[in-house]
Amino acid sequence: MNDPIIQTTGLRFSYPAAEGVTPVVLDGVDLSIQEGSFVAVLGHNGSGKSTLAKHFNAILLPSGGSVYVDGINTADEARLLDVRRTVGMVFQNPDNQIVANVVEEDVAFAPENLGVPPEEIRRRVDDALRAVGMYEYREHAPHLLSGGQKQRVAIAGVIAMQPRCIVLDEPTAMLDPIGRADVLRTIRTLNRERGVTVILITHHMDEAAQADRLVVMAKGRVVADGAPREVFSHVEQLQAVGLTVPQTTLLLWELRQAGVKVPLDALSDEECAAALWAALA
Repeated sequence: MNDPIIQTTGLRFSYPAAEGVTPVVLDGVDLSIQEGSFVAVLGHNGSGKSTLAKHFNAILLPSGGSVYVDGINTADEARLLDVRRTVGMVFQNPDNQIVANVVEEDVAFAPENLGVPPEEIRRRVDDALRAVGMYEYREHAPHLLSGGQKQRVAIAGVIAMQPRCIVLDEPTAMLDPIGRADVLRTIRTLNRERGVTVILITHHMDEAAQADRLVVMAKGRVVADGAPREVFSHVEQLQAVGLTVPQTTLLLWELRQAGVKVPLDALSDEECAAALWAALA
């Protein structure tokens, strides 16, 4: 097995507080993310998931424990640029990441600041916009795009830096269902066709279900970690930390409570329908 691209050991974090009380936001998180994987981190507001995400490219540094990116300790200031070249971040509000008046100029912004040669920038910009399905909008004004299109441009801006890992912190929180679907399709394509490691921070069950691995957080700790169909089958455990499960799993679980023999790992509508049909046969 390859070395992890991101590893946390005993990660603790507290935000400074003026009154001297510093509540623990991350409380001893041990996590290992393999290169090329698609991992969703699920949790309520206040669970610590977004704070964890900001440690992956050294926006925040640990109060205790360590974070390693491709073997580099994020606390090593001399290697900060290497960390951020390896891990790119996409946030919930694309307007906060768009800095230019033309789409292709916005995507070129980060490579220009990294000193990438102009010919290479042109190639990267075109490649990144094609990767997110926004190439035909390259000469458009970003502020005229839909929310989903803006978020795809923001993702393209990160892709143009050629990171090996992209962390997306609630990237669909401000989008309508069509925009959400577009962004998730883009994320899956980047992971499956380009081998980019994807870490998706979310509180949407249906988004988390699309990942290969699901990490559930509550009160600054990892409370579940495994394949989505395995994690979601532990309905009572998730309900105990205030989380629900996909509607398909909930339906099957309620049938199980009523004595009907059905599996709990049928996540998709099709799998659920097949399980119900088999139970009725």
